[in-house]
Amino acid sequence: MRRNLAARIGVWSAHHRKTAVLGWLLFVVLAAGLGGASGMVEMTDAENGASDSARAERILADAGLGHRAGELVMVSSDRPDGWRKAAAELATALDRTGEITDLAPPVASGNGKDGLITFAMKGDPDTAADRVQPVLDAVAGVAEERNDVTVRQFGDASAGKWLGDLLSDDFKKAEFTAVPLALGILLVAFGAVVAALLPVGLALTACMAAFGLLSLASHQLHLFQTTYSVMFLMGFAVGVDYCLFYLRRERDERAAGHDAETALHIAAATSGRAVLVSGLTVMVAMAGMFLSGLMLFKGFALATILVVLIAMLGSVTVLPALMSWLGDRVEAGRIPLLNRRARRGRKESGRLAGRLLRPVLNRPKLFAVASVAVLLALAAPAVGMKTESLGLEKQFGSDSTLSVAYRKISETFPGGPAPAQVVVEADDIAAPAVRKALTGFDHVTVHRAQNVAEFEVPLPDGADGLRELREKRLPAAFDGTGAHAYVTGETAGSVDFNDQLRRGIVPVFLFIAAVTFLLMLFCFRSYVVAVTSIVLNLLSVAAAYGVMTAVFQHGWGASLIGSEGVGAIESWMPLFVLVVLFGLSMDYHVFVVSRIREARLRGLSTREAIDEGIRRTAGAVTGAAVIMVAVFSVFGTLSMQDMQQMGVGLAVAVLLDATIVRMVLLPSVMALLGERNWRTPRALTRLPAPDHGEPAAAPAPAVRV
Repeated sequence: MRRNLAARIGVWSAHHRKTAVLGWLLFVVLAAGLGGASGMVEMTDAENGASDSARAERILADAGLGHRAGELVMVSSDRPDGWRKAAAELATALDRTGEITDLAPPVASGNGKDGLITFAMKGDPDTAADRVQPVLDAVAGVAEERNDVTVRQFGDASAGKWLGDLLSDDFKKAEFTAVPLALGILLVAFGAVVAALLPVGLALTACMAAFGLLSLASHQLHLFQTTYSVMFLMGFAVGVDYCLFYLRRERDERAAGHDAETALHIAAATSGRAVLVSGLTVMVAMAGMFLSGLMLFKGFALATILVVLIAMLGSVTVLPALMSWLGDRVEAGRIPLLNRRARRGRKESGRLAGRLLRPVLNRPKLFAVASVAVLLALAAPAVGMKTESLGLEKQFGSDSTLSVAYRKISETFPGGPAPAQVVVEADDIAAPAVRKALTGFDHVTVHRAQNVAEFEVPLPDGADGLRELREKRLPAAFDGTGAHAYVTGETAGSVDFNDQLRRGIVPVFLFIAAVTFLLMLFCFRSYVVAVTSIVLNLLSVAAAYGVMTAVFQHGWGASLIGSEGVGAIESWMPLFVLVVLFGLSMDYHVFVVSRIREARLRGLSTREAIDEGIRRTAGAVTGAAVIMVAVFSVFGTLSMQDMQQMGVGLAVAVLLDATIVRMVLLPSVMALLGERNWRTPRALTRLPAPDHGEPAAAPAPAVRV
């Protein structure tokens, strides 16, 4: 057995296990402690935006005119003006809190049965959600005392408070559900407590260290509030999978009769190398998000790269050290029934995979066409995919108190909760031409010292109204005045964000495809394997898009998972899912193809190598896929719509990837290609052959082009 890089790392760790284990623990404690002490810095609205809306936010921020956290309270009655007494009591209660400013007289609705009270929170809008509880209590107190009216509240601070509490609860739910679920699956897979605890323990410590490092990094690259959830989702699933591949190969080699040291060496040289290749591919794919031009994706990229890097390093260092120290004690804590089932399951999974493969390899063309047809059918709904930055009312669900309040206020006072905010910047805001242009708009606030003016424009027609405002009303008013008008707000921010995503997704995709091709080409010395990897990944991603669109845009079957159709997919989801799945698909692809190539280099024919490689990896791939699907599915049950979309999309994609793609499409395509799978470009024949950990017996010669 030759020693490749993974083997050398694994052997060193096994021989210096105390250094490896204590070094890992010290690293985790230091990273988590320093990160916890520094805290996380979230991005501002200007940093999270794009185009005109971001420029408007930056102008206000640079001028020290940041938004106040605005709030709306609507008081409704069954008769005209029946709400006025309650509104007066509410104004008194709100003023008594000492937390509000700019309290305006109530505005009556068209039929006189509703009144809208507007005000803003004092102080920094970024901390308003932390100080809004007395205001919420004041509104709730009036609502309880007055049975003759209905009181509804919506605003930046109240929604932020709701969102913060919801994210905290959801993250705890994900953590306390995913970990026991993965542990239970591993207990069934290994039948022993220690063997099941190793992957979970390493994955959790990797996540802890990554959380700390990410908090430190957030002081330079500010993060979106859901970034930690994304990191845990990726880190835990990948960390468990990497350890599972490594541990499963070592157990298989021991069962084949090798001594402990040889078994560990083989596992390090084969599965360890697959982990390094897979981890590198995932990280490079994630790096593509830096090309999106949006800080949101830069934060996602940094978070996922950090956690995958740490999980990968832990899998090839501290895991072999622990396995060397434990030896056969890794089977300690055997659960009799589960242990027998695990041993029987390993044998049966190979036999079952062999039975499933037999017709696939006998009629590869039929199964290739059928599997592609199934994936394309699942992908079909994605043709009509619509994306938008989902507002809080859609994120929380249509039945939530906040969503009902938003909807009722919008219907009664069109454009109220989400008007466009226009920011005007000029060299001299008091110039006659600029003053004249501003008179054409209502409620204009002029900041003469900063040469900035701002006003709001209701947008009852949504994006159509925004387009008319930007393309007609504002140019007609300010052209020739020397002033520049920029539009921000919820609708403008969503439109600008989507436009930037459309411009950014092409370079991101080209980068990922090119780098994946080059990595696969170098690792397997076959351009056929490299192209096949990209095509199979695209089919998985397309199928995931189709399922997400069907469930969350059209609402088909959404009630089965406690969700609902909201008419659109979260705007950042398609790009994120593309990048993540391109990376995660390499887990299975590298692991399976490496085993097929290993068998091919031992002298087996391509068909025999496919059969052996898939049979021998079926158990590990199935176990890893079940864990990933389970962890992602947990996120599909959370409260936030974007977390649900991400969880379901990734779970479906991994399930399809581990079943239809890896068990049917991959073997059928490789069987059709035959010896062409191993064609090596002439330029690569001059480079040293990459070591996959296979025995040093004479390999089958590469076929030159």
